Amino acid sequence: MCTRDARLLSEVQPQEVSKYAKKPVCPDVFRETMDQSGILLWVKAEPFIVGALQEPPPSKLSLHYLKKIAAYVRTRATERAYPRLYWSTWRHIACGKLQLAKDLAWLYFEIFDNLSERTPEERLEWSEILSNCTTKDEVEKQRNQLSVDTLRFLLFLYIQQLNKISLRTSLIGEEWPSPRNRPKSPSPAERSSCHNKNWNDYNHQAFVCNHLSELLELLLDPEQLTESFHSTQSSLLSREAVTALSFLIEGTVSRTKKVYPLHELALWQPLHPANGFSKISKTFSLYKLEAWLRACLTTNPFGLSACLQSGKKLAWAHKVEGATKRAKIVCNAHMAPRSHRIVVMSQVCNQTLAKSSETLVGAHVRAHRCNESFIYLLSPLRSVTIEKCRNSTFVLGPVETALHLHGCENLKVIAVCRRLSVSSTTGCTFHIMTPSRPLILSGNKTVTFAPFHTHYPMLEDHMARTGLATVPNYWNDPVVLGGEGTDTRVFQLLPPSEFYVFVTPFEMEGDTAEIPGGLPPAYQKALAHREQRIHNWQKTVKEARLTKEQRKQFQVLVENKFYEWLVSTGHRQQLDSLVSPPAASNQVAKKDLTWSHGALET
Repeated sequence: MCTRDARLLSEVQPQEVSKYAKKPVCPDVFRETMDQSGILLWVKAEPFIVGALQEPPPSKLSLHYLKKIAAYVRTRATERAYPRLYWSTWRHIACGKLQLAKDLAWLYFEIFDNLSERTPEERLEWSEILSNCTTKDEVEKQRNQLSVDTLRFLLFLYIQQLNKISLRTSLIGEEWPSPRNRPKSPSPAERSSCHNKNWNDYNHQAFVCNHLSELLELLLDPEQLTESFHSTQSSLLSREAVTALSFLIEGTVSRTKKVYPLHELALWQPLHPANGFSKISKTFSLYKLEAWLRACLTTNPFGLSACLQSGKKLAWAHKVEGATKRAKIVCNAHMAPRSHRIVVMSQVCNQTLAKSSETLVGAHVRAHRCNESFIYLLSPLRSVTIEKCRNSTFVLGPVETALHLHGCENLKVIAVCRRLSVSSTTGCTFHIMTPSRPLILSGNKTVTFAPFHTHYPMLEDHMARTGLATVPNYWNDPVVLGGEGTDTRVFQLLPPSEFYVFVTPFEMEGDTAEIPGGLPPAYQKALAHREQRIHNWQKTVKEARLTKEQRKQFQVLVENKFYEWLVSTGHRQQLDSLVSPPAASNQVAKKDLTWSHGALET
């Protein structure tokens, strides 16, 4: 920040600033500001981790069409289009004007709505409303009552370009040269862990920096644009537009810990000369605001790269005869606000890892290259991304937003989640409970869906905390997008004859004693039939009137066959890894819950 701005910042009084801020400003922040002025801004990670669909967007979501939408909605403020965009209006625009499929239009609307700041109670109430609908028309009638912030939704649609395929980028692995500001390139070690654009905070920053002019133009009122929908140096941006930009950008004052949305920082009086805010017109100079944003934007201090660089290593993984020496688990919970928590798990191999921890609560979890393992994360989670994992089982606590798999092979995933999406997976089975239709993106083979089939004592409590209910449940009604088009052969539903209940082998406090919502009738019937066969077998053995020696021989035979089955199916590994580790290797914080003797204990 320049000397003039620093002087202005040191002279400001808290009560003067609070007149322009949307919320009261803490005087402590200004005392820190007087000591060392300076604003740090960064691109938020969650809109990209959770909001950007891992699929190239349709061509009709290009900037050209988005600008037309921006102009269209503003001219129809009285028709449920602006400042709140209702589903019925977006459906008309998406299906009638952009020629998008209705399912795709709803998908974008629903994903963005899941990012809105609704309470768990409000989400549970919405689930109850939908569960009472008996026809598609009734569901549509209820959807018509939903609305989202129009300007933020436009920004959300624009960031879908994050995963747009670029021929040049795919050939040489870099963006087209640009004179605009670029973030510092990550180190080779960080690049190897950041191939996923949705998680790469360097990519987030570069995307916003390279497209900042276009993002701001989307937020301009029509009269501030030329006939070709471009801005001028005299264009003015409203306070509402900058508030909408807080969807993507947040920041802080140097040396303070509190995180503020962009608009609260931009409205602080000492920054008005730098960002062009006029108290008379209540608008920002687009030219000055853009320059100020570019000058202040820096790397996300709570992003993946910061977590890998300075995060706290967690001793959750226990060595199993030298097979897990490369396991790496790190989090940023010690330095990040609760809403910015990240947990990264990499190269967990040949072991069982189970955790119910405050560190996990509300965290974005990324599991990368975990093989031949059984992983239990039994806490309410914000989002989960599983990449390049093989031959493993994941049992997850309720996932509040999105569960995404990419590049995985032969996984079993058991979860209650808001939304599931899969891409480039082979031979994976999903036992899920979800209020939205699962997304099958490009590159998948032999995807199997099955009903959610386990429970642990705190499950229903965790579901309530994340606003997830047992109904509606669309586990068996996926949407096929991407390269497969409408080819439904890419997935199948698990035959009831192959269905078994999964037992989560840990003890903990809680009231959940059965699978929430029960099982679909066909699967419940298959279980009952199997239980009857077991009962008949036990009856046959009992009526055989074996001698004591014969019973002993028979017992040995059964145990041998069972042992052979454990080895052939790989289940013996899981049972062996549930044995309590040596006390010296259990290096976890006492406040966390870890696995021991088949129980989750403090």
